Amino acid sequence: MAKKASTKYVCQACGYESVQFYGKCPNCGAWNQMEEERVYGKTIAHPEASHTGHASSRMKPTKLDQVKGEETPRVQTQMGELNRVLGGGVVQGSLVLIGGDPGIGKSTLMLQVSAELHKSAGPVLYVSGEESMHQIKLRADRLGFAGADFYVYAETDMAAIQDVIYYLKPRFVVIDSIQTMTHEDATTTAGSVGQVRQTTAELMKIAKSNNIGIFIVGHVTKEGNIAGPRILEHMVDTVLYFEGEKHDTFRILRAVKNRFGSTNEIGVFDMQQDGLHEVTNPSELFLEERLAGANGSAVVASMEGTRPILTEIQALLTPTSFGNARRTASGLDYSRVSLIMAVLEKRAGLMLQNQDAYLKSTGGVKLDEPAIDLAIAVAIASSYREKETKPTDCFVGEIGLTGEIRRVTRIAERVQEAEKLGFERIFIPKNAMSGLTGKEKIKIVGVTTVSEVLNSVFPR
Repeated sequence: MAKKASTKYVCQACGYESVQFYGKCPNCGAWNQMEEERVYGKTIAHPEASHTGHASSRMKPTKLDQVKGEETPRVQTQMGELNRVLGGGVVQGSLVLIGGDPGIGKSTLMLQVSAELHKSAGPVLYVSGEESMHQIKLRADRLGFAGADFYVYAETDMAAIQDVIYYLKPRFVVIDSIQTMTHEDATTTAGSVGQVRQTTAELMKIAKSNNIGIFIVGHVTKEGNIAGPRILEHMVDTVLYFEGEKHDTFRILRAVKNRFGSTNEIGVFDMQQDGLHEVTNPSELFLEERLAGANGSAVVASMEGTRPILTEIQALLTPTSFGNARRTASGLDYSRVSLIMAVLEKRAGLMLQNQDAYLKSTGGVKLDEPAIDLAIAVAIASSYREKETKPTDCFVGEIGLTGEIRRVTRIAERVQEAEKLGFERIFIPKNAMSGLTGKEKIKIVGVTTVSEVLNSVFPR
C-alpha cells in the first residue's frame, strides 16, 4: 500500500513546525523562513511484532543499582588545550558539535585532530561535503601533515557515508560540515531544518550503537548561533564554539555544553601558516601589550572553567556631546557596566552621568562572571580621574548595589595566577581572606567597599 504524504511548514531559523504557512514565524518572529516539507506516513507494526525482529535487540529497562557506573574511557590527543575543553580527552561514542564563523579555522582544527587521533587511537574517517579530496590533500600538505594516513572521503549522501563507516569501522569520524549533508528521508534541500535534524539523528545512532566518536562541524548565523534547528544542540553530547576575529591570529575554543565534563572551559590557540599552535599561558599573552603609564586600565584574575586567566579591562571616558551619555561595552556585559557606573556615581561620588563610556576586555576574551566588577570600577575611575593604576596591581571582587565588595569563588587559584605572573599586589574581598593559606608572596589587600579601593589606588 502506498504511503500517504502530508505537508507541513518548518521555520528554517528555529525549527518551529506548523500545518499552515506563516509569513512570520510564531515562535521566533523571523520573516519568510517557513518552508514546505513533505512527510510520508509510516506503517505501524502490530504490538505482537515486538516479540520478534528488531525490537528483540533493544535494551531493556534495568534497575539503577544494577547498572555499572564505570568511568567513561577517554582518548588523549596531543593538543592539551582541546583535552581541557573536552573535560580530559575525547570520549568514545560521543557526538561533538563544533560551531564557528566561516573561515575561522574549524576545518584546520579538525584536520589536526584527525591526524593526531589516527596516530594515537586508530583509524579516523574525515568526511568533507565542502572540499574535494584533492583540496583536503593540499591543505594537509600546507599544514605539515603530508605523511598523515587517515581516511578522507568527499561525500554528502548519508547512506553512502553510513556504508563507508560500516566498512572501515573507524574509531573516530569527522563530518565537515553538517549543513552540506543530505538524508533520503528528508525531501528538502541540504542545510534545511529537516535535513540537519535527520542527518544528526542518524549520526547519533551510529555513534552510540558502534561506540564511534563523531565530530560534527557546523556554521553559525549572524546572531552567533549554530545554523539549523535549536534541537541540534540538545541532541549532541558536547557543543564547542570556535571564536576569534578574522584580522587576529588568536582563536578561542569554548565549551558551552559538555555531558562528560565542565562547561565554560576555554582553550586558546594561535593560528599560524602551518596550523593552530597551543597557547599554554594565555594570561601572559593577554597582558604583554599593556601600555605603561596609561590610565583607564585594570587587570582582573578571571576564571574560565577551572583555569584562572589574567585579562586587562580598559575604559575610556570622555565628556558627552549630546543630551544622553553613551555607553559601549565590548567583551563585557552592557547591563553589568551600567550597574557598576550607577554604583560609582551613587556610592563613590563620581559624576558619570555626563560622560560617554567605552569599555572592552582585551584579547577577544568575553568576561561575564561577577568577579570582574572591581576591575571594571577601577578602570572607569582611572579614566575619569586621569590617574594610572600601578602595573603590578590586580583586582578581584563582586560589587553590590550598596557599594560593598562581596566574596567570589576559587580565590586561591586567582591569587596564585597573579603571583606567578609577577604581580606585587592584589585586591580581594576581605571576607575571602579565609580561603588563603598565608604562604603567598604577593601582597594581599582585603577590602570591604568600593570607596576603600579607590582611595587606596588613587590617593588624594
